[in-house]
Amino acid sequence: MKIHGAMRMGNSKTKAQAGMTLLETMVALALLLVVAAGIMSLAGVAMSTTENQGHLASRTAEYAQDKMEQLLALNYLDVCTDTTVFPAVVNCGVGQGLSVGGGLNPTAPVAGYSDYVDTSGNPVAAGANWQYVRVWQITTPPGTTNLKQISILTQVRTGVGQPSLLPRTTVVCLKSNPF
Repeated sequence: MKIHGAMRMGNSKTKAQAGMTLLETMVALALLLVVAAGIMSLAGVAMSTTENQGHLASRTAEYAQDKMEQLLALNYLDVCTDTTVFPAVVNCGVGQGLSVGGGLNPTAPVAGYSDYVDTSGNPVAAGANWQYVRVWQITTPPGTTNLKQISILTQVRTGVGQPSLLPRTTVVCLKSNPF
């Protein structure tokens, strides 16, 4: 009989661990749900960071470089070309050309030293559906006579997520006379 009892004991242990209960399955699914929710919040942060610092920031750099190329193409002594439109036109009284002036504050753009670009990179009016603002400043570095420093700041209008961290790019270049 002892042999028979030992066999019964082995059978009962085998039956007790034969499979998972519904309660164990529900606990495992709840843990999986908590982990998945944590990962999804990280995915949201990653997506907004990618949109802001990847896509939008690269566009601000591209549009700042475009404006820099437009300004560098002007003659050093040009004070009449209107570069707020594309293509630039000679329009004395309206255009600033490479006159010293302007500013780098996108919330307070200086007339003649700022323009606006839509999502496709096309210049638009200030009140229109613009996505990027470009402001520039032209200065003469101290102690120089034939040198102008051109600084351009481009900022996106709206980003994804945190509005206080809007992507912006600043490009600075020197232009000399006679070149």
